[in-house]
Amino acid sequence: EVQLQASGGGLVQTGGSLRLSCAVSGLAVDELVIGWLRQAPGKEPEGVAYLSSSHGITYYADSVKGQFTISSDNAKNTVYLQMNSLKPEDTAVYYCAAQRGSMGAATTNYGYWGQGTLVTVSS
Repeated sequence: EVQLQASGGGLVQTGGSLRLSCAVSGLAVDELVIGWLRQAPGKEPEGVAYLSSSHGITYYADSVKGQFTISSDNAKNTVYLQMNSLKPEDTAVYYCAAQRGSMGAATTNYGYWGQGTLVTVSS
């Protein structure tokens, strides 16, 4: 069974940076597509980025292009989300999730979810 453990959230001021980590167990990261999704209060979940390390493919939502970077350390079976120049509108619960046998940004593609980590950006 695939399990994901997200960490690294917290409170940061506008313009600050955070790095989220997603520790994966049960399968190797390069056997999966790992994504980061976020859900702001009162909003639907949004796919932010995903990575297929086996194919060398990354995807970013338009809202975070040039601001967020997804990467992996396959030796640690961990995927990261580096978030720079954070804005109050980036405030959300961030989830890491995995899909197997598919590759897409829609939340319905993800069959495995970790618990969320809260990111709060103060103005």
